Amino acid sequence: MIHLQKFRTSILRWVSSNLFENHVRSSKARFQRIGSSYIALNPRRSYRSKKNVDETSLACDDNVHRVSPDIRREAQAAILEYLHSTRNLQYTDAEHLSKNSPYFLQKIFKKTKIEGNIGQSIVRYLRYHPINEFEPFFESAGLKPCEYNPLLPHNLMFLSDDNLLLNNYHVLCNYGIERNKIGKIFKEAMEVFQYDFGVLPSKLRAYEEIGFSQSFIGKFIVCSPQLLIGNVNVEFVKVIEILKNMGIEFSLIEEHLEWNSCNWSKIFSFLSLFRQIGFSEKQLGGVIRQHPGLLLEGSGDRALTLIGLLLKFGCTINETRSMLLQFPQIQVAKFVLNLRQCVQFLHEIEMDMEEIGNIVRSDSILLGSCTLKKTDSLFVLLNAGKKRLCKYIQENPQEIKKWALGTRVRQLPSSGEKERSKMLKYKFLLNLGFVENSKEMEKALKLIRGRGGELQERFDCIVKAGLDREDVCEMIRVYPLILNQTKGVIETKIDFLVNGLGYPISSLVIFPSYLYFTVQRIKLRLSMFSWLIDQGTAESMLGLRALISCSHKVFIQRYVNRHPAGPQIWENLKKEICTN
Repeated sequence: MIHLQKFRTSILRWVSSNLFENHVRSSKARFQRIGSSYIALNPRRSYRSKKNVDETSLACDDNVHRVSPDIRREAQAAILEYLHSTRNLQYTDAEHLSKNSPYFLQKIFKKTKIEGNIGQSIVRYLRYHPINEFEPFFESAGLKPCEYNPLLPHNLMFLSDDNLLLNNYHVLCNYGIERNKIGKIFKEAMEVFQYDFGVLPSKLRAYEEIGFSQSFIGKFIVCSPQLLIGNVNVEFVKVIEILKNMGIEFSLIEEHLEWNSCNWSKIFSFLSLFRQIGFSEKQLGGVIRQHPGLLLEGSGDRALTLIGLLLKFGCTINETRSMLLQFPQIQVAKFVLNLRQCVQFLHEIEMDMEEIGNIVRSDSILLGSCTLKKTDSLFVLLNAGKKRLCKYIQENPQEIKKWALGTRVRQLPSSGEKERSKMLKYKFLLNLGFVENSKEMEKALKLIRGRGGELQERFDCIVKAGLDREDVCEMIRVYPLILNQTKGVIETKIDFLVNGLGYPISSLVIFPSYLYFTVQRIKLRLSMFSWLIDQGTAESMLGLRALISCSHKVFIQRYVNRHPAGPQIWENLKKEICTN
């Protein structure tokens, strides 16, 4: 067992090293060592025409035009005849290339002038137009044009000119590796195909001598082509030995191998990290048997992301280990995505980070196991606001699973808050002098928003600004909407009226709707009218009501258009005031 801080440091160090490794790998990907020198993997890019690049890019979209089966068979037969009889490729090779290169076949269709029989037309075309055989070769090996285009040799057209390539290709085919997966090996470990005669079989035998079966080695080579470079991969052997000691069968690993490459150094480090968390060999073996993805998804990166996320929210090592021991039957990447979406949902309903951390620590398995509906949808379906949802989730975190995609969401049970608020609002209006059950009371109840308990605070705020209580009551009877502003907004508008514009506070009594308009609207209109006065096209400043309460259209027609430059000044003022 190690201290939490030491464990965090270990994870950060491992992540940093992986990021550096990825950066180096991406840099090396542009160059490949052949013999004693490095060559660019994209040697033809400098003089490849733009047209060819565009065609290749389109080919990466799986956009192959469909042709009838009969026409396709005729074309494939013509290409097979050409590759086998004219170019002397082995029949099995020629057949595989002709039947598994749809992009190349489409390219031939475009260039061939069809006159009568399709097959004969293609044979006639190929007689005078030799093809680059590496294109159908790489495509039939499982690569798309956008993938193999940088790998095409710039000085060769015929496969028979590269004996080492064909020899090593046949070694892999004869070893049981599917032809359509060999392209991945070429892309990630190209130097394997430049091995001299006998080198590749010796490397394969080296793994067999350790005790691995041919089938097992074949699957791992496709997953990790780097195993064929250099000597026997020590980390790979160590990982397999560790898993073997845990009682994990090779067949289980084979079943969960990803098409993406495995980094055995990362996996070995990850196993060591799990031991540091406090897993016994028996526990770790049990976890991997139940959830191989923890180890194999992204070579352990996704599980590491999950552990880092849990630590970020304050989980202890013991809590993290306990969660992993109970990990549900779900892909690690999906679990992490669900967990992040749930945390985002809790953030969007404005739950405190401390409370979010508490829920993550206590119910991480629940959060990672369900895919929540969108937040806006839940507001509608649950008929609840942010505060209500925060309180409800804190009291009933298990209810979250009922809000997942594919479930029928029911409204939250009534809390009685709405009824209490309405009662407080009714009582507040009675205290202001509204007559019970009157039309005036009914109208005010409909217009005034907000909780009943907040209205008194807003009312007191206006009174404390220096107005008589009776005057404020009359203001609200005349214009109830002013109570829809929060206390802070009301204070800001009163301060601007008195200290910014120089009007007495008593101005509100005759113009209570001032509190309903935005400060930007007031600034904009007063600034515009002040400019008109300076230009001599308006007399002394009018009252606030006349300038502010009229509609936008009326203000422009009545005041802005008084001066030829008025519209431009108006637009300038809008940009200056409304964007600040």
